[in-house]
Formats: sequence, C-alpha cells, structure tokens
Amino acid sequence: MRSNIVTEAGLPTRVGQWWEGIPFFTSAIMIICGTIYLVCLLVGYDSFVEVCFLPVAILSQFQVYRIFTSVLFHGSLLHVLFNMLALVPLGSELERIMGSIRMLYLTILLAISNAIIHLFIAVVMAHNPLHHYDNPMNECAIGFSGILFSLIVIETSLSGIQSRSVFGLFSVPAQWYVWILLVVFQLLMTNVSFLGHLCGIVSGFAYTYGLLNFLSPGTSFYSTMESSSLLSSCVRRPKFILCTGGNPSAQLPTYSGQNTMTNGLAFPNVWRNLSSWMPRRDAVTEPQQDSRFPGRGRTLGSVQNQTVPVDDSEFDLQTRLLDRSAADHQSSDGRQNNTAVVDRATPIQNQRPVAFDAAIQKLVSMGFEKTQVEVALAAADGDVNIAVEILMSQKE
Repeated sequence: MRSNIVTEAGLPTRVGQWWEGIPFFTSAIMIICGTIYLVCLLVGYDSFVEVCFLPVAILSQFQVYRIFTSVLFHGSLLHVLFNMLALVPLGSELERIMGSIRMLYLTILLAISNAIIHLFIAVVMAHNPLHHYDNPMNECAIGFSGILFSLIVIETSLSGIQSRSVFGLFSVPAQWYVWILLVVFQLLMTNVSFLGHLCGIVSGFAYTYGLLNFLSPGTSFYSTMESSSLLSSCVRRPKFILCTGGNPSAQLPTYSGQNTMTNGLAFPNVWRNLSSWMPRRDAVTEPQQDSRFPGRGRTLGSVQNQTVPVDDSEFDLQTRLLDRSAADHQSSDGRQNNTAVVDRATPIQNQRPVAFDAAIQKLVSMGFEKTQVEVALAAADGDVNIAVEILMSQKE
C-alpha cells in the first residue's frame, strides 16, 4: 500500500494565496505606499519636508495636500513594511465588514479628522498663555501609522474581545491595548510622532462613539458609487467587496447602536458609550428554555452527568417498577379516577406515543427484556441512549 505523501506549497504559492486573501482597497493601499517608497528610493528623493504633515506650513501657506501626502509617504524600508504588515489584518477585517468603497471613505475621513485634531492641539500648545510649545507646530510627520491607530480603536470596539496580546509577550485588557502600544512605540522608537499617534487614537474613539456619524453618507451613496461607470473596472475585480447586503447602517456598528441621534453629540448617548468600556462583573445567566423543545435539556458528551448513578440505578428502577405496577393494579380494580396517573419521569401509559413503542422494539431486538426496557425508557424520559446505559448498568 502506497503511503500518503504530504507536499508543502512553495514560497511563491503561499505568498500568492496570502495576497489573494487581502481585499481590494487594503491591497491597493499597500501597492500605493510601496510604489511611492520604491520610486523615492530609486530617484533618490528624501526631501520629506515638502510632503510631510507640517502644521505651520498648512496654516500659514494653506498646503492642505499635506494631509494626504503625509499618509502615503514613509521614511524608511522598515517604516513602510511595519505599517503595511499591520494594515493587512486590520484593513482586511474592517473592509470585509464595511465594503471597499466604505473603507475608502473611512480612511479619508480618518485622515482629515486626524489632521484637524493634530492642528488644534498644535495651535493650543503654541499659543498657551502659560508656556509656548512651538515644537508641535514645526514637527514633520509622515506615515500611515496615525490611521492605523484609529483602525485599532475601531476594530477593538467592534470585535468585543476582552484582552489582546502585545507582540505575543503579554496580554492586556482590550480597552488599554491601544494606549499601551502608544507608550511602547514611543519608548522603543523616540523619533515617532507621539502627537500623530495620539490624534489617531482620539479620532478612532470619536468615530467609535458616533461623534462622526453626521459626516457619514447613507447606503444609497455607496450603492451609487458602486454602480457608476468610473468604478466599474474596480467593482469587477474578484477582491472587491460590495457594500450592498452588508451592514445596513452607514457606519460600522458602534457602542452608540442604531438608535443614536444623527449628530451623535447627545450627552446620555456619549455617557452610555463611555460606560460600556468600564469593567463589569460577568453575570451568569440561566439558559432560556425554548418553547419548541420543552423538558430538560441535555448536551452531547455530558450524559454521564445527568443519568442516575450506577450504584443507585437498580434501586431506582425497582422503585419506578413498583410505582408503575401499583398504578396498573389500581386502574385494573375499576376504581373511579378522573385524573390520569402520571409518573414523575414517565409518559402517560394509556397514550404511549409510537416513538416510545419503536424504541421498545429496538431495545428488545438488542437482547434486553421488554419489562426492563419499558422501565428504563420511562426512567430516561424516552432517551434510547440513556436507557441503554441504565440497562447495561443492571447487567453489571
């Protein structure tokens, strides 16, 4: 007999399968950022001060393009590799939920909101009456990491998990995961933009709590974009994910729920959203009984915990047999009884269902005595498997 031969796929095949599993927009962002870095590397372009996010240049010269160019440019090979590899799981999961067009809109919205918050904090710190901090105004920041921090906040709130692992070293509560990453990156790499990452976190929380819902268009907008001729070539791509048929709301499911006000600024809703992040004691709830399946529920693999103990099974069977015999004797004496005699764990004897008779015949064909089979089935509430265990325990 020929032994089974297990062949492993080669590296190109694995890379191809990995790439095919990445949705359209996420892979497009990776291609754009990677291509921009390679072009800059080949032509020797390193004047990132012309494309980075520089608050003083945006405010004084109104160079709004820096909001988007700073997101796509990266300073080193390690920088672009780390950001793109971090984007794959986050972007892929969110894009499969939202759709490619909605993911594009979310990225643009987060880039703009991050920039506005960044500019606001920089201006406040620069014009602080107590002490002027001009460094944030002159800080040059590039990279996709600000949006990544926003996506981490959104994905964490959407997944609902309780803990996350930090680089596989230790686990932390999910609510503190993004803040610990902020501190860890700042300690390991001092040249990263702390304010850029912080603004990404704030923007992610603003979106999660529904504060940006008034900027999110309806589903008809995404449907119109998907049906337009300009995007027809992209929609036909196998990795493109349509928004139609996904989440019916115009934004991701957040703690504000579907009943949140349009502006998302109502204080009770915000407080409810904030309180949902507070740790709570888990309450053990009793499982609800389905009206379609009355009676005691049993789970597979736990039969031994619900059956009668082996030592007392014979005594219990004898007791049930005596009770049933007494009931039959009482009915045979002709005594007037308006109520049916019902055993504690047996069906009505006068109206025994067909399935019960079929189970009796099945167990009798297996070599058990009919009287013992009837009592065992009655004790097992008609469950053939439990009845077999009871009958086997009698033989032992």
